[in-house]
Amino acid sequence: MQAIENAALPGERAPVIVNVDRWQAGLPPAAWPATFPANGEIWRRDVFAVAGAYRAGSASACQLLTAVLVWGYGPIGYGPWRTAKSLAADPDGKRLAYALEEVSGSAPDEAALGTAYRRLSDPDHARLPWLGPGLFTKVLYFVGYQRGVGGVQPLILDPVVASRLPAEAGVSRDNGWSTEEWLVYLRWASGQAQARGVEPDAVEMAVVHDG
Repeated sequence: MQAIENAALPGERAPVIVNVDRWQAGLPPAAWPATFPANGEIWRRDVFAVAGAYRAGSASACQLLTAVLVWGYGPIGYGPWRTAKSLAADPDGKRLAYALEEVSGSAPDEAALGTAYRRLSDPDHARLPWLGPGLFTKVLYFVGYQRGVGGVQPLILDPVVASRLPAEAGVSRDNGWSTEEWLVYLRWASGQAQARGVEPDAVEMAVVHDG
């Protein structure tokens, strides 16, 4: 119990469990994050650690994307295949790095978050195959979240979250959310977090777990 409490973020109930051998067999060796747990139990903190290394220049954009997608797909059978396709479309990570350049520094504001979202949505800029909003908002969350700062923070918006958000969060039920829909959701979550005295991502986790 103590080990789980130490690993979990507030609101996080369990790690994502993956078959590391199966994932590694389907991906380029250089894409696998060196710090990822060998036992296949992936907590959000593990992905945040890779994102921190990316911002510091000690992990590649491909390793960042791999970390997020391993956590995002988890044990889903097609996860390694789709991740390999996403990586193959950006083998040097330049498109992803371009998309993230304004959110990789300290405390990105709403304008920076909106720019990153638009770039990741646009196939002429940084959109990658099999990387829709439900996944690329996970990338934005792990790269851009500033814990302890408060205010508007990047958060995950995927079909599960969207289906459980109240109407006042401003999000439709489809999976092609606009930049402004995402930002309205972030503002709503920020207000909820302030009212409850929690982190904005704890609001997202509560939506997923409790509706």
